[in-house]
Amino acid sequence: MLQPKRLKWRRSHLIRPKDFASRSNTVAYGDFGLVATRGGYITNRQIESARVVLSRYTKKFGKTYIRIFPYLGLTKKPAEVRMGNGKGTVEQWVAVVDKGTVMFEIGGINPADAQYALKQAGYKLSVTTRVVKKGEENK
Repeated sequence: MLQPKRLKWRRSHLIRPKDFASRSNTVAYGDFGLVATRGGYITNRQIESARVVLSRYTKKFGKTYIRIFPYLGLTKKPAEVRMGNGKGTVEQWVAVVDKGTVMFEIGGINPADAQYALKQAGYKLSVTTRVVKKGEENK
């Protein structure tokens, strides 16, 4: 699972997704990309399951690029604990994804297979997605 190696602070404040991504909003490395059509949080488990789906279709020839990283730790207090006594422990690591962010890219394989693989990987994520081609306008 992806998670940061080290942090300046153990628990951070919550970061909300912005209206539209100002960076990472174009396909830069591969031929096709998976774009978030809505902002939200994507956990490290969701990123890993989407990566497994993409690696199933790329085999030895294709290349996948993961453009997001889960840097935000979401905390949770245990059940039936009284109010106060701090923030709680980090339960999961999430990537904050804005609308229009290219999350995954794929290249080096048949275009029909690439689009199908990205569509299947999109089902594993908690935000709605669409597949875009390199050079295509991202709105």
